[in-house]
Amino acid sequence: MDPFSSEGELINIHNAFHQGQYTEVVNFNTSAFSPENALPARILQLRARLALGEADAVLSELESDNGTPDLAAVKALTQYTAGDSEAALTSAQELAENYPDNGTVQVLAGTVLQATGNSEEALALLGKHQGNLEAVALIVQIHLQQNRADLALKEVQAAKRWAQDSLLVNLAESWVGLRVGGEKYQSAFYVYEELASADSTSAPLSIVGQAVAEIHLGRLPEAEAAITAALLKYPSEAGLIANAIVLNVLAGKPTGDLEKLLQTADPSHALLADIQEKSDFFDAAAAKYSAKVSS
Repeated sequence: MDPFSSEGELINIHNAFHQGQYTEVVNFNTSAFSPENALPARILQLRARLALGEADAVLSELESDNGTPDLAAVKALTQYTAGDSEAALTSAQELAENYPDNGTVQVLAGTVLQATGNSEEALALLGKHQGNLEAVALIVQIHLQQNRADLALKEVQAAKRWAQDSLLVNLAESWVGLRVGGEKYQSAFYVYEELASADSTSAPLSIVGQAVAEIHLGRLPEAEAAITAALLKYPSEAGLIANAIVLNVLAGKPTGDLEKLLQTADPSHALLADIQEKSDFFDAAAAKYSAKVSS
């Protein structure tokens, strides 16, 4: 889906989505949109609802309304989000085979393919895009997950030649900057700070980005202040809680209460799984040694 089509009609809702302002996207008034942009706008709203944890409701809505490849792609992503990875993968692969030039299929089926461990299939599908900035952003994310910052940077530089002022390109460049490091940390900080500091663009995602950049710059008190203030506004936001845990670890502070809070907010969060895995490793290692008691 191209946010620059029809005289930029989709730009505001598109930017709100990528700023993480999901409630604003859901409540966005799309009644004046042209007929050709009605479906792309609806897809963004469905994806925002997924981000807000409404997978079951979205899946129910799509059961009787997935006649287009675009909505079928949303359904595949919803299936994955709801925990049905097998059905999601099957759908994503079928969509990739039958509708490889569809922009929504590229992004959403590509997301499912990557999430289910099929990175090369995802990249092959995403590589068919024609000026799809979301496809570019996803390619960048995949390369970063593969620890190929060089390829991610190459993708960003290519996109900047035709979408220099795009929010999504600026964000993608910041993701790469946080991986590359050095002076790029400061550049990434400026992007996230600008988003986080204005009420019209601020959201948990931008605040987390700002805090992560602060951490890399060695400014732990500033990062902690940003996360603490954000938690007062978004007390159940899992991403903020997870980063608060990381900050406490770096500062040598206890994390137990925050871990309980994260368990309530998102029991399946990756950080909790990582903590449990490391705890299990420690227990397994400790079990190899028995205390020697002298008689």
